[in-house]
Amino acid sequence: MRQIIAMGGGGFSMEPDNPLLDQYILSQAHTDMPKICFIPTTSGDADNYIERFYEAFEKLICKPSHLSLFSQSFMDLKAYVLQHDILYVGGGNKRSMLLLWKEWGLDTILKEAYEKGISLAGISAGSICWFEEGITDSMNDTLSKIDGLGFLTGSNCPHYDGESDRRLCYHELIKSGKMAGGYAVDDGVALHFKDEELSASVSSRPTAKAYAVNRKTNKVIERELPVTYLGDRKQ
Repeated sequence: MRQIIAMGGGGFSMEPDNPLLDQYILSQAHTDMPKICFIPTTSGDADNYIERFYEAFEKLICKPSHLSLFSQSFMDLKAYVLQHDILYVGGGNKRSMLLLWKEWGLDTILKEAYEKGISLAGISAGSICWFEEGITDSMNDTLSKIDGLGFLTGSNCPHYDGESDRRLCYHELIKSGKMAGGYAVDDGVALHFKDEELSASVSSRPTAKAYAVNRKTNKVIERELPVTYLGDRKQ
């Protein structure tokens, strides 16, 4: 089964004292001790980001590691990536990340990993990248459309409640026909896709929401999706 867990915001980098989303990601692996690899390319492999990942995941039941394209610790990139159960992409500059991935051939390797059943996850830029297109602020903090890897059809907009201009920009792009309809999620919400179909929407925050956003004639239709608060269930 192919799985993608796309977070609009949350996880260890935004909620260090709230592990609900990270625990959910680990619980979807088909092993009791999943090997999870953090890919922090969007941050330029920032040391602090990597350190926070280990600080969070070394407390959880898993075997954490990370992939750096700036300070390589691998001999064979493909072999290194494909040995993991979960690949977790961080947030940051999506445009730079995709260019670097393409240069290294990591985009193709990630596609192979996905087809092999390795779970993909990510936050913000690490969420948008799995879709055909999305909203990014990678260019001088100005919101704009950006193409993704296209593992999932349609578009994606993270931080829907966390950044005031996101909703307006997303609606305008969809209404104008410049962007396909898709999914928008508040901080703390993750969309869980199985075999390219939305299977569940889960949240680390009791009131966080998710939406399907599409164009109908000349209007944008925003439909709220059911979201399960993970704090109400036993992990």
